[in-house]
Amino acid sequence: MTTRLAKPGPGPVDHTDHPSGPVLAPIKPVIPSIANASHRIRHVFVRDMIVSCLIGVYKHEHTAPQRVRVNVDLGVLEQPGTQHDDLAGVVCYEHICHCVRSVAHDGHVNLVETMATRIADICLQDRRIRSARVRIEKLDVIPDAIVGVEIERLSHLLPP
Repeated sequence: MTTRLAKPGPGPVDHTDHPSGPVLAPIKPVIPSIANASHRIRHVFVRDMIVSCLIGVYKHEHTAPQRVRVNVDLGVLEQPGTQHDDLAGVVCYEHICHCVRSVAHDGHVNLVETMATRIADICLQDRRIRSARVRIEKLDVIPDAIVGVEIERLSHLLPP
């Protein structure tokens, strides 16, 4: 975790003259919530979906499928009538899973960024979806680490 010099009160300062020396306070990352009641946005998600795909820049990655973990978080504009227990009025996470599988099986891509962008772009074709955050993790590339990328895209379509 990153640390910085800090004191009670506004902003970081250098505490060279403080009797007890510098005060270290952790900097916590700000992760905004996708769900937002005041803006009628609900959070639809797919977690820890494992798919095999041809992904990577190295020659051996063009022919040997790799496992990737996919997480998708969508900010969805609530529509009138979604409280009526009707699937037609909501974004279906099964459809999102189908989109992920489709992108994964659509042929080789070099970069996890490309795969994440393709998934986000498909999701954002639905006018109800206002934002898409997609995380792709390559599970088997580096023996002692999981590597990947997370992107966020916003819709430029007018809401329904």
